[in-house]
Amino acid sequence: MPPLVARFARLAPAIALCLLAAWSAVRTVGAGRRVPDDAAWAAAATRVRAALTGGELIVFAPAWIEPVGRLHLGDRLDLAAAGRLDAARFATIWELSIRGARAPETRGLTAAESFTIGGVTARRYRQRAAVVVTDFAARLTETSITGERARGPTAVLAEVGFTPRRCVQVVPQPDREVGLTFRDVELGTELAIGVGLADVFTRRDVRNPGELAVAVDGVELARWRFGVDDGWTVRTVVTRPGRGTVTFTARAVGLGASNRLVCFAAEARR
Repeated sequence: MPPLVARFARLAPAIALCLLAAWSAVRTVGAGRRVPDDAAWAAAATRVRAALTGGELIVFAPAWIEPVGRLHLGDRLDLAAAGRLDAARFATIWELSIRGARAPETRGLTAAESFTIGGVTARRYRQRAAVVVTDFAARLTETSITGERARGPTAVLAEVGFTPRRCVQVVPQPDREVGLTFRDVELGTELAIGVGLADVFTRRDVRNPGELAVAVDGVELARWRFGVDDGWTVRTVVTRPGRGTVTFTARAVGLGASNRLVCFAAEARR
């Protein structure tokens, strides 16, 4: 190998390291310039606020920017919207985002209107809103309960997957089930169910999963497990319109599943 080539080969790792360090420094220095400032957020929020008529859902993307968005538009998010099962019952969704991010609630939708101010992009989406005929959390006092429970059930606003969720919370005994039966309720064309494990500190200390089963008129339609890292999961099952009996069965999986806070919400829709 010629001396010049050999010398370059010895220096190549050091040169590469210097180039990487320079690139990282440029990225770090320029990062702040790519994040919209407070004035941009205030201007975008003012324009969105002027277009609100009531009943819209407001979401932010990416998820880590939500505290900034709430600082400017949090007064237009009520508890029902913040703790929603999902976005299906909202006819209009406003999404405020940065860096081209999209919120899960707008996936598959096409924006009817959009604008960008200082790096904050606002998009308005429209969809056919689901009509809720039965909200099971609102009828919790009418349920009959079976099984072995440590606490609950109670209707609460809980933290699930670092998001607020209005839900029915129940704590089964370890490796046991608790059944909640709602009789003579109105059903639509589908049953939407959201579920997860509440409380970040309990999820840290108790790693066992939970399980939820759903039955209509004695026929099981769905059963699934969810773990400490699954957050809030939503499923829908097809139902026949009319009146019926719906049973939700929550289970704390495993003998080590103490204080397993199972949190679920369900809506019959058409």
